[in-house]
Amino acid sequence: MTDETATDATDATEVALRDAAEELPIDDAKSAPADRAASGPFDLTEVPGMRPYVDLGGIKIAPREGLQMRLEVDERAKRVVAVTLEYSESLLQLQAFSAPKTTGLWHGVRREIAQQLAAQNAQAREEDGEFGPELVTMTPLPAEQGGGVRVARFIGVDGPRWLLRGVVMGRATEDAQVRARVNELFREVVVVRGDQPMPPSELLPLTMPTGVPQTGGPAEA
Repeated sequence: MTDETATDATDATEVALRDAAEELPIDDAKSAPADRAASGPFDLTEVPGMRPYVDLGGIKIAPREGLQMRLEVDERAKRVVAVTLEYSESLLQLQAFSAPKTTGLWHGVRREIAQQLAAQNAQAREEDGEFGPELVTMTPLPAEQGGGVRVARFIGVDGPRWLLRGVVMGRATEDAQVRARVNELFREVVVVRGDQPMPPSELLPLTMPTGVPQTGGPAEA
């Protein structure tokens, strides 16, 4: 579970979204669990009750004991590009993107991510998960990183005018019980799309609240 892992996942998704926007996706239907509006991930208009959240702009995170959080920053663009949650010996990297009102992005993006990672000699297979189709990838690691294979699980949900994408790494990629706890984190995320017009596949702006570090040391959420 390294910063390079999170950066690779971020880069792959941004390239995939750009390529998917340039091509006709295989399937532009929305991909989401049937109970999404009631059980999450939530749109801002669906937030249940007055539960407190950590406000990161385009994403709100529900705090819980043992959860640590850091922000991934693109130093060249001087912007926050993702938030990574550390929980139960696992990482969950989150990004939210603008999407059309009536169609979805996840099916096309998932295909493009698989193509991009295949070019890096990674293997990928699709599985049916709690949120619908998921992409499980296995990337060979060079000797200087210890060798072996890095496993990541890409999950995605199409909401009202947004796509929430997660990358699961660490213990939750193989342990079903731990994965269920990480899925709970994903369910609790609130996406703030806003009313401003945005082209499809644009990253929703993230902001840096006080007390949450950039890539490096985690902070308690």
